[in-house]
Amino acid sequence: MTDYVVSARKYRPENFESLVGQDNIARTLKNSILRGQLAHAYLFCGPRGVGKTSTARIFAKTINCSDPGPDMEPCGKCESCISFSEGRSYCIHELDAASNNGVDDIKALMEQVRIPPQVGKYSVYIIDEVHMLSQAAFNAFLKTLEEPPAHAVFILATTEKHKILPTILSRCQTYDFNRITVDNIVGNLRHIAELEHITIDDESLHVIAMKADGAMRDALTIFDQTVAFCGTDIKYQDVLSNLNVLDYEHCFSLVDDFLAGDCPSALLKFDEILAKGFNALYFVSALSSHLRDLIVSKSSGLDALLELPDSLKKRYKAQADRCPMKFLYDALALTVQCESGYRQSVNPRLHIEFALMRLCALLNPLQAEQSRQPARESQIPASSSAPVSPAAGEEKKPAVEKMPAGDKAPFGEKGTAGKEQAPAEVAAERPVSSDRQRRRAAKSVLSIKEMSREDASDGSMPAASRQKAGETEIPTDERIEAGWQELIRTYSSQPRLASALGASKLEYEVRDDSKTVIFRVVNVAQKQWIEEKRLRELEAALQKSVGSSAISLRVDVLPDDSSKVEIPYTQTEQAQVLMQQNAELRELIVDLGFDIK
Repeated sequence: MTDYVVSARKYRPENFESLVGQDNIARTLKNSILRGQLAHAYLFCGPRGVGKTSTARIFAKTINCSDPGPDMEPCGKCESCISFSEGRSYCIHELDAASNNGVDDIKALMEQVRIPPQVGKYSVYIIDEVHMLSQAAFNAFLKTLEEPPAHAVFILATTEKHKILPTILSRCQTYDFNRITVDNIVGNLRHIAELEHITIDDESLHVIAMKADGAMRDALTIFDQTVAFCGTDIKYQDVLSNLNVLDYEHCFSLVDDFLAGDCPSALLKFDEILAKGFNALYFVSALSSHLRDLIVSKSSGLDALLELPDSLKKRYKAQADRCPMKFLYDALALTVQCESGYRQSVNPRLHIEFALMRLCALLNPLQAEQSRQPARESQIPASSSAPVSPAAGEEKKPAVEKMPAGDKAPFGEKGTAGKEQAPAEVAAERPVSSDRQRRRAAKSVLSIKEMSREDASDGSMPAASRQKAGETEIPTDERIEAGWQELIRTYSSQPRLASALGASKLEYEVRDDSKTVIFRVVNVAQKQWIEEKRLRELEAALQKSVGSSAISLRVDVLPDDSSKVEIPYTQTEQAQVLMQQNAELRELIVDLGFDIK
């Protein structure tokens, strides 16, 4: 027990070569030593566990080494290197600013700076978490930091650079440390595992590296925890169980459910994930990351953005090839929206379940015809596809769907009985092929335009009738006015929109094959709101109400003289308007002696 040392301490870098992921900083510091261009103050800043303090120690040991190597690495054999390794060096001092952050601590440091080093050339002062110093301590430190003795070198380390005073920053050479990449963490962990004779696969190493979030110290701590749980033979499932990490398999399976439109399966998987103790928000975040990796896998030339083992890269590529790019974009937008609205939701679980339902229904309008055809045929009743043999002696006639006598089609198409019928009903009375019957039976919603296209494509409808039944006929102004009034009644439950629709009379612009309907609103704000939020919806509703797609909708603003309508806002103004409109009310107020002001 007493001989055990955690990996973060046991394998702490002791020279520039063993630094992980900070090659540019190591090269700069070695060149400054080689050329004799040492500054009197350095500031190392960056996130936790990336090697700031380790780099400061290596740099301090190297500049005091009596026999550095040709590549400016400390020899580890001279008195300065040995004393530093044994923790008894009198020329390298470390100060924790988190616990020594007062003016008195800085004054004691300033007194110590005056003493020259006993061994080596420089007295190096490493101040960790320097942002924790108080304002007074920073001010007391300024003069010494700007003009220290020739033998003094200050190395300041911090994780919060923005808290350092600008006057301190201007006196230091600043080095920004980067987060360590997943590949670098995996490589270092694999090397340590070999030294410790531990068997571990690449998938497990990547899980540990992703959990460490760019910090090598965190990765080594998680590695020790995993070894304590699994022993010297580490399996992927054991790592997931120990670290409580969501398996990649769940995300792959969920995306397969989205592609198949299998909503029940997706909801059951979500319930299973919650039953295992995973946080629901963490689940949505993992799903967003999975969709992001699918987009990266599908886009050529972005392999460097995938921080995954090769075996997983192949799986991501295979699944990405089966996903339309628009589906991936829309799915990622839904998960990000779900993630951002999670904390404001009253029922978080329902919030996520609804997002999963939308994801399962996302691909339906994007599926290709050939991928939907087998599902359609399996849903068609046998009576719709199997022809019925006529009785003996009867003439074989096509099946005709009769329209009720009181019904009247709004499109002016004459039926076989002399009554007006809609184009869809006219098409229903004609003999159609079994293929067309299957297609129409499978579609839950079929527009008249698509039906007329099918009728025109198979030649079963005469050319003259096709011209009448089509939606491309330009409607008259009377039909548009009637449709517009119906549109206003439809949106009567939305007073803001209904009042905007009835603000002015309609105007028209006629082209060769279409007509533009222009309605005006009272101000620019209303115009922008309708254009951005409701214009396409209103246009589709008007086309449906009028029965023609040969019209479009445009919104404009009333002229200035029409928009200057005095609206009573205060109670006094409203009372004056009522008195002007009602003579009896005016006389009653005068008789009673009321003052409306």
